Amino acid sequence: MKSTTLLAALLSASSTTHASLLWDGRFNDFTSASDLNKWSWSNQVGPYQYYIHGSSPVDKYISLSESYKNPNDTRSRQGARFTLDNTAYWNGQNMRRIELIPQTKEAINKGKVYYHFSIMRNDKNAPSVNREHQICFFESHFTELKSGWISGESGTSNPNLQWMTNQRSGWKTEWKAGVWHNVAYEIDFSANKVGFWHSEGGEPLKQVVAPVSVSTSSNGADWHLGVLELPRNGYGDTTEDFYFSGVYIETGPITTAIGGP
Repeated sequence: MKSTTLLAALLSASSTTHASLLWDGRFNDFTSASDLNKWSWSNQVGPYQYYIHGSSPVDKYISLSESYKNPNDTRSRQGARFTLDNTAYWNGQNMRRIELIPQTKEAINKGKVYYHFSIMRNDKNAPSVNREHQICFFESHFTELKSGWISGESGTSNPNLQWMTNQRSGWKTEWKAGVWHNVAYEIDFSANKVGFWHSEGGEPLKQVVAPVSVSTSSNGADWHLGVLELPRNGYGDTTEDFYFSGVYIETGPITTAIGGP
């Protein structure tokens, strides 16, 4: 009887741990970025929808490598470099964009969930400090990161990486080259609140902003991993690189270790 009870408890614990990972976007099963081309509206396969990009082949905008991930992340086999170049205009818009959307039927827009990713920049092809970048955002922009000069603010440049809710900054730090920033959006879709977890390098995540009230609107297919850059008069296009790894969504108690469960 005791062994049966113990087995049931172990199975229950295993099920709970497994069920906490709602969606896995860590690129572990990708041979190359060209695997993104397997997805289409008529063939919705793989972990990502790939349709927000310019007219060039996929490897001009996204490339995968072990050197592109947070080296402290032992759960990710590789990371991704997202590139904005002079062709990165989508659907006739005047904004440069390269974004991936989670492809999943899981309830990533219900209850309390955590959206995880790590982000880094280098000095080479550094994102402009003179133009606004909207990073890892929802369609309604209730929570997102931003970098560079924010439209409408004073001055001509801004060196910070910022966490925003409803276009208001709730946290910021100077975005230095080579520093991995680990991020989790704590989103309670039922309570209409969002909090912010952060760390650098290999340090465990800590809640740096407690949940605040927002309108947590999402249809489950409108979180954009990547970047949208707004145009600005007097500041031309330059090639810009953004590095991402450790991308996943979970429910239940947050995983603070870098790389995820």
